[in-house]
Amino acid sequence: MDDASASLKGLSSDDIAQLKNGRGWGLARPAELNGIPGPLHLLELKDEIPLSAAQVSAACAIYERMRADAVAEGERLIAGERTLEEAFRARTVTAESLAMMLAEIERSRAALRHIHLAAHLGTPALLTEEQVTRYRLLRGYESQTRATPHQGHPPKVRPDDAH
Repeated sequence: MDDASASLKGLSSDDIAQLKNGRGWGLARPAELNGIPGPLHLLELKDEIPLSAAQVSAACAIYERMRADAVAEGERLIAGERTLEEAFRARTVTAESLAMMLAEIERSRAALRHIHLAAHLGTPALLTEEQVTRYRLLRGYESQTRATPHQGHPPKVRPDDAH
């Protein structure tokens, strides 16, 4: 980490590391906690799900695109936070300049969140329903009992099975 980043009081060293590396920073939590697979976690679980070589390749492409965009936007967010901090340090902040700096930081944060959530939107299309269920089970978003028919309902019987 460079000295300029290390001196930012508005972001922790972990925040800065996540932003510089294109990591999620918790921005895709609504998708993840609702069991919508993200490309990185999907790739981490590729053997347990399992994924085909074509699925791994497609997930890698989504991840690399997302990561490149997230790194660039993360740098913009860090720069905005740095500008804000420097203005406070220099005691040059006005109500107008504060509003402009915060608007820029929040535009960047929204863009970063969009990048991460959009990657989650593109990932489920790569998978079968069984693979999505397996992902949810492995990530702890679905219990084994939820993944099977509800115990209070009888199993569905096809007409040719009734004989």
